[in-house]
Amino acid sequence: MSLHDFVPFLVPLIAVELILFGITLRHILTHKTYQRGSRTLWIVVIVIGINFIGPVLYFLLGKEDV
Repeated sequence: MSLHDFVPFLVPLIAVELILFGITLRHILTHKTYQRGSRTLWIVVIVIGINFIGPVLYFLLGKEDV
């Protein structure tokens, strides 16, 4: 198996990952209050945990319901 065999699976996965990262980063930068943590903490979490985990953690644990 080569990398070429995985490209049809990887391209949509990377696209979804980047879209989720962008939405999460925009939300963090446009809101002032968070359920847990601070803006800096959540930016670090989503940058380090970019493989779906960081953004999902933010929306589950950090997003303040308005």
